[in-house]
Amino acid sequence: MQPTPHEVLDRVFGYGAFRGQQEAIIEHVVGAGDALVVMPTGGGKSLCYQIPALLRDGVAVVVSPLIALMQDQVDALRQAGVRAAYLNSTLTFAEVQAIEADARTGALDLLYVAPERLMGERTLALLDDVRIALFAIDEAHCVSQWGHDFRPEYLQLSVLHERFPGVPRVALTATADAPTRREIAERLGLGDARVFISGFDRPNIRYTIVPKRNAREQLLRFLDAGHRGHAGIVYCLSRRKVEETARWLRERDFHALPYHAGMSADERRLHQDAFVHEDGVVIVATIAFGMGIDKPDVRFVAHLDLPKSIESYYQETGRAGRDAAPADAWMAYGLSDVVTLRQMVEGSEADEQRKRLEVRKLDALLGLCELTTCRRQTLLAHFGEERTDPCGNCDNCIAPPETWEATEAAQKALSCVYRTGQRFGAGYVIDVLRGKGSDRVRGFRHHRLSTFGIGADISASTWRSVFRQLVARGLMRVDVEGFGSLKLTEASRAVLRGECELHLRRDAPAARKPRRERPARAAPTALGPEHQALFDALRDCRRELARSQGVPPYVIFHDVTLEAMAEQQPRTLESFAALPGVGEKKLERYAATFMEVIADQA
Repeated sequence: MQPTPHEVLDRVFGYGAFRGQQEAIIEHVVGAGDALVVMPTGGGKSLCYQIPALLRDGVAVVVSPLIALMQDQVDALRQAGVRAAYLNSTLTFAEVQAIEADARTGALDLLYVAPERLMGERTLALLDDVRIALFAIDEAHCVSQWGHDFRPEYLQLSVLHERFPGVPRVALTATADAPTRREIAERLGLGDARVFISGFDRPNIRYTIVPKRNAREQLLRFLDAGHRGHAGIVYCLSRRKVEETARWLRERDFHALPYHAGMSADERRLHQDAFVHEDGVVIVATIAFGMGIDKPDVRFVAHLDLPKSIESYYQETGRAGRDAAPADAWMAYGLSDVVTLRQMVEGSEADEQRKRLEVRKLDALLGLCELTTCRRQTLLAHFGEERTDPCGNCDNCIAPPETWEATEAAQKALSCVYRTGQRFGAGYVIDVLRGKGSDRVRGFRHHRLSTFGIGADISASTWRSVFRQLVARGLMRVDVEGFGSLKLTEASRAVLRGECELHLRRDAPAARKPRRERPARAAPTALGPEHQALFDALRDCRRELARSQGVPPYVIFHDVTLEAMAEQQPRTLESFAALPGVGEKKLERYAATFMEVIADQA
């Protein structure tokens, strides 16, 4: 008799129950139905096609955009005893021939391919010769030209429906708002597919956004507060900043490595492998890094510069906490970020429609940054998901920001921008407001303006907060053609005329500079001290096994499995099999080795 999805979940993957809509999706695809699946990172998307692949006749063909992603998936599947392989540019011709032969003879359950290779005549001819169980199109948002990760080769995937009309297709993504979902369905010919939306919430991630003061020192305080010894990603906008920040963190005893497109391919591969295979590595990177990294135990993602959109922010922060354990998304942002990103938009080769869309996306992210209410509610609302109660796990929920009646201050700021000719950036306008009679101010004779000195009672840092929030609220805009000069918008008229009140958030006072002695390394788990030593020994065992096999440690066991192992200390095969993530093959391969470590530590 054919096993049930539940039996495959338990026997192969070692889990006792499905999450969310997994079971409904799997049953739909097993029954030959097409599906569009939107599920947050870490929600278990892969099982939605891997289990149907094991229940349907033939080989499942998985379209995956990145080599690192397909290699990780295949390593993990082979550890679970699943017959999986990939076709990509890292293979020799002899290896390609062997995998093709396995596909033809029915010796494979899943075959991962890049879209470029899939569309080649050799691969299409191979697929004509084999029985195909299903097509899974991973990272399906890459098909959307309005998304954040457009891959033009994905547009050709509609050929699959035309060439193999009876084969079910499932497209999967974590980041598709309603317009992107419509475009995916249209471009892939999935108009009749059933759509499964599992929600966008990642409740284990704590969101924190702070105004930039000294961003590196702010980052250091964040890391010292609980992330020393943890794996994490720090995103920067420029290659130079990546290099400088990585060097700065290394000087402070972090295992920090840079990653950007200006490095050689060998250097990038070396640093990515260190992040994937070693514990506690911090990668400092441009957004070129991250997609396709399946590492589950990333405990934080930090942004030292503003991303381009809420979609990008969600995608990048979603690389933290894929194992569902607590994780942090931390970001420092300032008005200079807005200037830089607007300049990048205006200087791009995109058409005007695309530029306007990107500016709107940036404005939406600014709104998220300056919220005084729950960030998660607004983040989810952007993707069309309503949350009625505050989340309790973002900075605004944990420590609600103070607000102040800032109508008069806003009127002064707007008036000063207008009277100085809407030709200057925030720093210069603040000097005029505070009555700083610099040579430059006197040179433009702005010391004679009625707005000169009218804001002397407000600190420069508070004024910077005011200008940042006025831009975020659309009362001013940054003119990138004018080198970051501020200009009033039509919406500012109501404030200038006193027709509405304006309440702004009061930025928290700057924290004291951290002391220079090295803080103790934080424990990488929430285990109590009575279990921590055993967990460390189990992790050392896992590391040696992974090194001997040339695979990442987490494809052997996730940290959550090792934590359960340290707490429960199984001494029999039956109790070991009850641990999460222990299927039949892993029980056979690893139970004796890990139970020996447990016995030695007793």
